[in-house]
Amino acid sequence: MAERAPVLRTGPGRLLTFFYGLLAVAATGRSVFQLATMFSRAPTAYLLSTLAAVIYVVAFAAIITGRRGVAIAACTAELIGVVVVGTLSLLVRHDFPDSTVWSDYGSGYGGLPAVLPILALIYLRRSSPERTARVRS
Repeated sequence: MAERAPVLRTGPGRLLTFFYGLLAVAATGRSVFQLATMFSRAPTAYLLSTLAAVIYVVAFAAIITGRRGVAIAACTAELIGVVVVGTLSLLVRHDFPDSTVWSDYGSGYGGLPAVLPILALIYLRRSSPERTARVRS
């Protein structure tokens, strides 16, 4: 497993890991609270918030274990989710009475949910074993 994730020991990889861990914890906490206390108020929004939490946990686990394919899939799903939910939260305000992780494109989290998957996908592509091997030769 050590061979899978050596790039995560460097600055950009550590930063990526930190932010995915942070969002995994924050999104999970928020979604659990929303589901437990306010589910009937906006079930669609809170279920989407739970989906976001699951995706962040999967992305974090994939990144720290070096499962590049799973990480790319999770980051891609995250990007699609942020765009779709962000757009829906602006167009159908009554379905999103409270903020969720991806509503308003993640503005409640400083826009990090909108930027992080893009940065992660770029980083994962640039740090791929094939690319790293070409650069070294």
